[in-house]
Amino acid sequence: MEGIPFVASWSGGKDSAMAYYRAIKAGGIPKRLWTMFEEDVERSKSHALPLEVVEAQARRIGIPLMIRGSDWQGYEAQFLDAMSECIASDIHHGVFGDIDLEDHLEWVQKTCAKVGMEAVHPLWMEPRRKILEEFIKEGFEAYIIVVNTKMMPAHFIGRKFTEELMDELEALGIDACGESGEFHTVVVDGPIFSERVPVVFSGQHERDGYAFMAVELDKPNE
Repeated sequence: MEGIPFVASWSGGKDSAMAYYRAIKAGGIPKRLWTMFEEDVERSKSHALPLEVVEAQARRIGIPLMIRGSDWQGYEAQFLDAMSECIASDIHHGVFGDIDLEDHLEWVQKTCAKVGMEAVHPLWMEPRRKILEEFIKEGFEAYIIVVNTKMMPAHFIGRKFTEELMDELEALGIDACGESGEFHTVVVDGPIFSERVPVVFSGQHERDGYAFMAVELDKPNE
């Protein structure tokens, strides 16, 4: 990645943060963050983060945020449109946070190739626990904000991501990385940020088998 401009796929959670961190440590030059939102562009897909929180993350990372809005049926078309915009700006490498799910890796690589984008996966096939331990050791701060209640108890919502939490999850037979969609996180601090993202958790709700934590910016500090 030395000297290579890249766009980083950004969910706002731990895996995308680690992939971005690895890419810049390898000498890559970050040019854009890219996040897919719901059709109304109010909340990000999967992680359900409000736009203002993702924008606050991007400001503290210090590079432009590029967004698209889509339902799942239109996802690929919007993905291709975003990657084409990057190619037009002479950004030919995309960094993604996939770890070991072959189907998703293949989709990303195949779809990127349609517009001449090279997909880079800095975390690929590393032991999940090793990635998580590095994440914490490097000083990242993250919280569980979405829980798939069919796969793990809802009471883990809002928990800070620590080694103790990983131990608890693994003792229950739950993947501590959440790679199969067990949970999603929001990253609020770490070596990629100029300062901590001032978020507040303002309650939670359940919908369609998921528990969601409401994440908002602490406006007086923003």
